[in-house]
Amino acid sequence: MTAGPLAPDPVDTTAAAQAERRKLRKHFGRLDILFFLLCTIVGVDTIGAVAARGAEAFTWLIVLAVVFFVPSALLIAELGAAFPDEGGPYIWTSRAFGRLAGAVNNFLYWITNPVWLGGTLAVSAVTAYTTFFNGGKDLSAPAFYAFTLVFVWVGVLAAILSFDVGKWIPTIGAWSRFLLLGLFTVTVVVYGVQHGLHGFGASDFSPSYAGFVALVPVLMFNYVGFELPNTAGDEMTDPQKDVPYGIFRSAALSVLLYALPILGILLVLPVKAITGLGGFVDALRQVFTVYGGHVAADGTATLSGAGSVLGDLAAIMFILTVLSSGVTWIMGSDRALAVSGYDGAAPRFLGVISSRFGTPVRVNVLSGLVSTAVLVLAHELTNGSAAKLFGAVLGLAVSTTLVSYLGIFPALPVLRRKYPDTRRPYRSPLPRLVSAVLTLLILFASVQLVAPGLGDHWFGADYAPAGWSHAERWKYLLTELVPLIGFMLLGVVFWASGRLTRQAAGDR
Repeated sequence: MTAGPLAPDPVDTTAAAQAERRKLRKHFGRLDILFFLLCTIVGVDTIGAVAARGAEAFTWLIVLAVVFFVPSALLIAELGAAFPDEGGPYIWTSRAFGRLAGAVNNFLYWITNPVWLGGTLAVSAVTAYTTFFNGGKDLSAPAFYAFTLVFVWVGVLAAILSFDVGKWIPTIGAWSRFLLLGLFTVTVVVYGVQHGLHGFGASDFSPSYAGFVALVPVLMFNYVGFELPNTAGDEMTDPQKDVPYGIFRSAALSVLLYALPILGILLVLPVKAITGLGGFVDALRQVFTVYGGHVAADGTATLSGAGSVLGDLAAIMFILTVLSSGVTWIMGSDRALAVSGYDGAAPRFLGVISSRFGTPVRVNVLSGLVSTAVLVLAHELTNGSAAKLFGAVLGLAVSTTLVSYLGIFPALPVLRRKYPDTRRPYRSPLPRLVSAVLTLLILFASVQLVAPGLGDHWFGADYAPAGWSHAERWKYLLTELVPLIGFMLLGVVFWASGRLTRQAAGDR
């Protein structure tokens, strides 16, 4: 089946679009999409942040899988199969609500990822390295920058390489997830047999509003990304069949790959000992003592023999896993920004596909520069504290990501109305209801990120993030809101810079 055109306003109306799209190469097959989605959705960097909320986190993980994750899979499966053009979410948003809305939304969608790569992911990789290879000691500033800058720019290089080469990073990353999370789950069982596990009563799993407010943003952050392969829509061999296939299979695997390690952490570590940054890494080190090593009275785990070897292997897989998460998102969001560049919603300079690689090299380099700036700035502002750096950047990455879906999710019913004759190989049930529920959940999570507890006890004891007091609520509000507004304004600036491209296409 082939999708009908997006007339009267197709993406390839501009001469610039026609010139750039001819440079793209089709080599993105069914298994590539599945592995790409697994790397996109299953991120190990936030597992500790979820588990730190205790057994209740597992309950909300399952609830949101039903009311958010599955419906979003249904919605994106239709959009991705019906409108498979390069640029994916940018195309859907701009064709539903106009290029200005698409430009702002797409800038938020893009900026999240270099911020995330240079902040949360780089620090997570450093934590795994220091835990298993450096005796738990922090790296010196020069060593920290050497490690993280190599991490960032290896990711950028993978995004620059032609997709038939660069796609091996997501493939390796997907298998690293299977091996790492599978080995951890099996080892938790062995550890439980030998040492016993932390027990939970039914009341520990009881959901609470405070838990929902704390968990819903980061769980949604974990549960978004089905649309990312469609940013390379023109590079897929058969998107209308392969997109739904990849989405539905990755959805089932993703819930399993999140649920098992989170439950494992809760069973092994006391809740008070679980941190957002090191929770998963600490749990790995502790359970691997069954292969060699011991846990001291103060809870410190020391590995030896086979335990040390397997621990080092797990650390390498962890680093590959977080690297592949960053690479897939950079690959996808950079393509979306490049499309907006040649479509008249961003600087034309950025809307260039390399003839040599078939990738948006200019945007890739820009992402690397932004990642580097975020890494250096955040490290200096937090005085080298990895935990503070992790928390600060994660909050910003989550907020910008979620807000961008306020343009993506409502696009489904609008595009059905505007383009009723477009061929849809897959149709989502109850499109208006699904779109409305997802949009409202995203809106709620976005508000709670900026003003935790609003509507109950704003910034009260149950809602204030760790390390913040009620008296600092206005300071926190500004630290979250100002960057978000600034990014939106930059999106408007990007749209304004595309005026000449739009005029050449006869569109203002």
